[in-house]
Amino acid sequence: MDIYVGNLPFDADEQMVIDAFSEHGSVSRFKMITDRETGRPRGFGFITMDDPAQAEAAINAMDGQDIGGRAVRVNAAQQKSGGGGGGGRDRDRRY
Repeated sequence: MDIYVGNLPFDADEQMVIDAFSEHGSVSRFKMITDRETGRPRGFGFITMDDPAQAEAAINAMDGQDIGGRAVRVNAAQQKSGGGGGGGRDRDRRY
């Protein structure tokens, strides 16, 4: 189960987050989201826990807890919706 972790301090490293969540179950992976241009952390990431019961326990225990001086927001990650796009101009339109 994937878990969203937001409001992370910008100087947080992956091990800091993994250590905090490991108290509530086995963390199989953590992905810190970074800015494409600068490579700096954007203040959020995603944890994967294989056991859904442990993931739910971690969400309940960690939401609002302090990591690196900031109260983190923790909830079940939403599945990425496909598609979108659109926009642009209508090439067949006559004015």
